[in-house]
Amino acid sequence: MPEFDFSPVFAGWEDLLHGTGVTIEVTLCSLVLSCVLGIILGLARTNPEKRIRYTIANTYVVFVRGTPLLVQLFILFFGLPYFNITLPAFFCGVIGMGCYSASYVSEIVRGAILSVDKGQMEAARSMGMPASQAMRVVVLPQALVRMVPPLANEFIALTKNSALVSLVTIHDVMHEGQKIISVSYRSLEVYVAIAFIYLILTTSIMFALRKLENKLRAGGMVQ
Repeated sequence: MPEFDFSPVFAGWEDLLHGTGVTIEVTLCSLVLSCVLGIILGLARTNPEKRIRYTIANTYVVFVRGTPLLVQLFILFFGLPYFNITLPAFFCGVIGMGCYSASYVSEIVRGAILSVDKGQMEAARSMGMPASQAMRVVVLPQALVRMVPPLANEFIALTKNSALVSLVTIHDVMHEGQKIISVSYRSLEVYVAIAFIYLILTTSIMFALRKLENKLRAGGMVQ
């Protein structure tokens, strides 16, 4: 049986804690970007009559979902300097992860909106509401609660994908763990500790969104 030695993990807990903070920071910024951009794309994809926006949104989703996140991060960090555009590593990580996640969020938004009965929009329009106001006041509140479960899955996936930003020199928890491994050679113990940290982060997201869903349902925002 192999002997486990977690002393390098305990000795480097401050570095892991700092890396965890960076991971949370990158993930939260990416979540904000993915939600904002995802809602815009999702709304554009529900209205085929506005062909230009509909086509642009669909093209974006096909391209981003069809290419690996790691490749997109490398294009931002290593590719843009060829055009004399150098972005900070943190910014590349946030933009890359946020734009990648937005393509999936847009599909969640689109599906939730289309799941709301068309009569809701028709009733609102018959009362004199413009289409934009009817969408904002009537349709979106009902669609929101239906978005929460799939959004929870997407946010958890994004949190786990944040481990990739270490490859563009962001000092997240994975990057700090690699530094500990390079001097201690205790890779298994360090990776177990990192896995436990990610487990705590994803469980916290799941718990928070479940409470939000229950609150929305209790408030009668779902029909």
